[in-house]
Amino acid sequence: MDKLLIAGGARLSGEIAISGAKNAALPILCSALLTREPVTYTNVPRLNDIGTLLRLLEQMGVKVSREDDTVTLDASGVDNPVASYEMVKTMRASILVLGPLVARFGEARVSLPGGCAIGARPVDQHIKGLQAMGATVTVEHGYVHAKVPRLKGARIFTDMVTVTGTENLMMAACLADGETVIENAAREPEVVDLANCLVAMGAQISGAGGDVIRIRGVQALHGATHRVMPDRIETGTYLCAAAVTGGEVRLTGTSASYLDAVIDKLMDAGCEVIAERDAIRLKAPARLTAVSLRTSPYPAFPTDMQAQFMALNAVADGTAVIRETIFENRFMHAVELQRLGADIKIDGNTAFVKGVERLQGATVMATDLRASASLIIAGLVAEGETTVERIYHLDRGYERLEEKLGALGARVTRLR
Repeated sequence: MDKLLIAGGARLSGEIAISGAKNAALPILCSALLTREPVTYTNVPRLNDIGTLLRLLEQMGVKVSREDDTVTLDASGVDNPVASYEMVKTMRASILVLGPLVARFGEARVSLPGGCAIGARPVDQHIKGLQAMGATVTVEHGYVHAKVPRLKGARIFTDMVTVTGTENLMMAACLADGETVIENAAREPEVVDLANCLVAMGAQISGAGGDVIRIRGVQALHGATHRVMPDRIETGTYLCAAAVTGGEVRLTGTSASYLDAVIDKLMDAGCEVIAERDAIRLKAPARLTAVSLRTSPYPAFPTDMQAQFMALNAVADGTAVIRETIFENRFMHAVELQRLGADIKIDGNTAFVKGVERLQGATVMATDLRASASLIIAGLVAEGETTVERIYHLDRGYERLEEKLGALGARVTRLR
């Protein structure tokens, strides 16, 4: 199993390009199921999760063509509207095929995703929405089985803000009869990117980016070309890495407009951040100032950046209070950071992080995708060598991470 070996102490400097967003690309690739015509997507990152989804689509009968960061999907020959447990268990986002399959084919069988290390992520809101649109939905033998002659527009109020739920129901509504209104919708930029893709395919959608989205169903969608938005979490991760090492970096192919809450906290920590048209520059101070934060749905501080900021605060001046409100088990990286010498105390959904002068290299274990990133950031500033085990989590969401860090001067080696 691969590991990363990090020699700490290098100051990050230079310029790298940010990849396309995994969390935008996954639902966007699923949208190809809504049309018989080929759809082409650019800026698609090469990640394990993307590869898993493409294999799932191939199993359904989708023709997949890939060259560099461009993927073309042809779903005209789909003959197997089933997502098996063997595919879904490795990636929860596979549930995003449910809405498009029911909308276009009138039936779908999708395995329940199962557990998740960072906490419960139920799909009940997806099911509730499809039922409101007229589908008969049963859960049997671990599969969600949805069936309907044609979905009908409905008013759907989600009990909780759910990104994948909003995306699934928005895709389903594109081919429904009449208008669908999704209230308490997720406002994430990835939801907006999916809406933009669907509109390019002929969908009628308004309100994406707000908490009420309206979709007027059409008879059919057509082919299109769409460029996936830049990955805001990858962007934030490299900004944190540069900040922790006292570095100065320029990240290209990205936008500060997706990262207001993160950039505000970096500036509070003492960093100078300059937003350019398609790039972000960061210059770190000699030592960071501790920053407290509370995770909440977009546009507030993202849960996917909480772990990275815990690593940042571990070496900052002062004490930070971090409150996690999205997932109930998302402090597993704290124990591993303690192995590196971090002073962290956990009380329920709150972490108290007192900055120390220096961390010490050690062997640590990644527990999830963003935890992996936090341990790498800590390793970059720790004295001596840090080995991060179980980095298969990392390969799900960061494209060519050791190559990009190396371009900024980090000493990171993959051990196979």
